[in-house]
Amino acid sequence: MSGLRIREYRPEDCAGLAGLFYDTVHTVNARDYTPDQLDAWADGHVDLAGWNRSFLAHYSLVAVLDDNTIVGFGDIDHTGYLDRLYVHRDHQHEGIATALCDALESTAAGRIVTHASITARGFFERRGYRVVREQQVERHGIQLTNYVMCREQ
Repeated sequence: MSGLRIREYRPEDCAGLAGLFYDTVHTVNARDYTPDQLDAWADGHVDLAGWNRSFLAHYSLVAVLDDNTIVGFGDIDHTGYLDRLYVHRDHQHEGIATALCDALESTAAGRIVTHASITARGFFERRGYRVVREQQVERHGIQLTNYVMCREQ
């Protein structure tokens, strides 16, 4: 995508990333999850201090357009766990997730593991990840299905 830049996370990004996360979950993931599940997954009350600490502890990247609009983000930890990967609802299927993943995966040696949503499963499968197992995770008393997936580097 022309005009797209991938840069490292900055603490001042955190609130914007939380908003992007909420909007993306409640629109993009709505085809695969119920409204109650979406509310449990993204309730609009992100612990910004906790997220900031997590982003700073991980290798965290932000996708921005030329006008500095944030259109995606992702992070991976030192063990190869790809934690978060979200792309703005208005910028799906533009190569942003691919660009973020390419950069994040390039830092990992060996096995990369992620917990992919129903919505993201196909994206990760196309990148060579395989499903290890389906799992149910509980958020605010609501069960959500996702998939533990891995890829060998």
